[in-house]
Amino acid sequence: MTDTARTFLITGVSSGLGRAFATAALDAGHTVVGTVRKNADAEAFTALHPERAHARILDVTDDEDVFAVVGEVEKYVGPIDVLIANAGYGLEGTFEETPLADLRAQFDVNVFGAAATVQAALPFMRERRRGHILAVTSMGGLASFPGVSAYCGSKYALEGILEAVGKEVAPFGVHVTAIEPGSFRTDWAGRSMIRAPRSIPDYDDLFEPIRAARQKASGQQLGDPAGAAAAVLHILDIPHPPAHLVLGSDALRLIRTGRDAVDHDLNTWEDLARSTDFPQDGQRD
Repeated sequence: MTDTARTFLITGVSSGLGRAFATAALDAGHTVVGTVRKNADAEAFTALHPERAHARILDVTDDEDVFAVVGEVEKYVGPIDVLIANAGYGLEGTFEETPLADLRAQFDVNVFGAAATVQAALPFMRERRRGHILAVTSMGGLASFPGVSAYCGSKYALEGILEAVGKEVAPFGVHVTAIEPGSFRTDWAGRSMIRAPRSIPDYDDLFEPIRAARQKASGQQLGDPAGAAAAVLHILDIPHPPAHLVLGSDALRLIRTGRDAVDHDLNTWEDLARSTDFPQDGQRD
């Protein structure tokens, strides 16, 4: 049990990291409101703790519903101390083969669903001058990979929003953390993954091994969801929590490799970048 009981709102608690976050918070003595899409999942979640586990049916792409649920939780359950915008899914496929309708649907959930949840909870936290907003992005939000361009794009977008929001609300005592998991032993590559149909043979040599490796690794990933949950709970109790919480040794390695590639371009093309400035006297040669 924790000495400081908090009220959590966590979206997408039916399985995966969302379920792990919720279970760890309940075990630590916190109250958790978890959102799900199905009645059966709501009943299963409430059964975790009859008094402190509260389920809500929610589609995060319904803005009005998101704001209504957040308001109802604030009024009837308690002030939301911790928000974890976790609901999301993966979309696999090369960019050229991915229908634009699928790309928009990916952003509707992974970006706008999270944004609506954050925007709904933020006024309450700002007025109280306290609170912690967290959202699950991905290592694919800081380093992109072939075959998941839509997914990486959505997570990059969410990263940008969260980083800016964190700077906006810091004066009000509200913390914002982006959680960037690597490969965890969840169903992300299973039922939480939508796969765009293949149609262009030119991508076979690149993409087919990627798809096969991902399917083979499903259920054997390095990351432990319980460890991720423990890490998240840990940063809630420190005065200056990170803006970016990378989880998993694979995520550390791949994000660092991606950052090194950006640094290489910055260093290689520094002179060209500087050449676009006006001269100091305001005159071009």
